[in-house]
Amino acid sequence: MTLIETAVLWQAWQGALARIWDYLNRELRLGRISISIAGVITAAVVITVTIAMSRYVSTFVERRLERRSHIDAGLRYTISRLIRYCVVAVGFLSAIRYGLGVDLTSIAVIFTALSVGIGFGLQYLAADIASGFILLFERPIRVGDRITIGEDEGDVESINLRTTVVSTNDRIAIIIPNSKLVSQRVINWSYADPRARISIPIGVADDSDIDHVTQTLIEAAQTVEYVLPDPPPRVQFIKFGDYSLDFRLLVWTSQPRRHPQIRSDINYRIYKLFREHHIRIPYPTQEFLLKGLPKELESSLMADEGPQMKD
Repeated sequence: MTLIETAVLWQAWQGALARIWDYLNRELRLGRISISIAGVITAAVVITVTIAMSRYVSTFVERRLERRSHIDAGLRYTISRLIRYCVVAVGFLSAIRYGLGVDLTSIAVIFTALSVGIGFGLQYLAADIASGFILLFERPIRVGDRITIGEDEGDVESINLRTTVVSTNDRIAIIIPNSKLVSQRVINWSYADPRARISIPIGVADDSDIDHVTQTLIEAAQTVEYVLPDPPPRVQFIKFGDYSLDFRLLVWTSQPRRHPQIRSDINYRIYKLFREHHIRIPYPTQEFLLKGLPKELESSLMADEGPQMKD
């Protein structure tokens, strides 16, 4: 190929590249917003890089904070999550401003339009997102906490922008909207004190020796795993029931997430010790009297053994 042919070919490539560049940078005006294909591609690249960078930065910060033993896991998660959100927000605004050429005034107009849509149909989504920030800043629930909401109980695995993931003992992931964790009643077993008190109600026969019952209940709790010796187990005499004497055994544990198993172990011990000490657990019984029966049949029924009911 001669030099002249090479120059002609290069000029042809330059012309094609110039036409492609002009086509990519051709602006399409939508009101006060100017959009081009090159700007859209630039914005997409900036957002992609921002998301990847936010994950890297948040992971790096969280690993650095793990070396600080005085910072709990929930606070580390909150800091890393907020850093990720800040990086994504800055990258998103940069992509809109420099990639699409949209000024802050236009952005305000867009968010005003979005607020109208939120008012009509996206109020639940907005409430979940706002509740997510409340959970991260106020921290009533932290990652790793044991919570009970309604009939569901488990450990908080992650607090995301809109939902919170709770893992149960059966390793089932429950996805809970953040607004429910803010507006509804939630039991946090790990909020302040790592210890938790477990209450176990029990009723005994009304002719039982209350001192003997008290010592037996304390003995039942002393040998159970995860029950703390300090504070020691306590027994409260609650009331005189209709057919029983009602007590309550109170124990403390530093493993509140194991409270179902601790309660079960104590119940096993109580049943075994009550059998050994001949302490009866009463059950409701009723009697009924049938009137208008022949005397012979009435005498036969009264002589029968077993529980009878009285109307």
